[in-house]
Amino acid sequence: MPRSVNHVASRAKRKKILKQTRGYYGARKNVWTVAKNTWEKGLQYAYRDRKTKKRNFRSLWIQRINAAAREEGLSYSKFMGMLKAKGIDINRKVLADLAMNHPEAFKAIVEQARS
Repeated sequence: MPRSVNHVASRAKRKKILKQTRGYYGARKNVWTVAKNTWEKGLQYAYRDRKTKKRNFRSLWIQRINAAAREEGLSYSKFMGMLKAKGIDINRKVLADLAMNHPEAFKAIVEQARS
């Protein structure tokens, strides 16, 4: 009995990956082995950078809060310590947004923390 190989499925699998590598440079887009390796490495980078993005945004929020707090005469650590002591529970993302887009609201929070 001849060997049965599912060419339809293997071709479909290759086509699917080659479609995902369409915008890549040179052989990375159309040579199967190169495209597959590039695609797999891209998935690794995507997984890694989903974690890195969280780190980067937290760092950005802290910088924005620090800049706004220093305009009010406080350092970031003193300001966050005062918030914690007063029981004001606002996360850094919201604080950074207030500092950038609603400075009067941020100033009110600083006054609340100081009192």
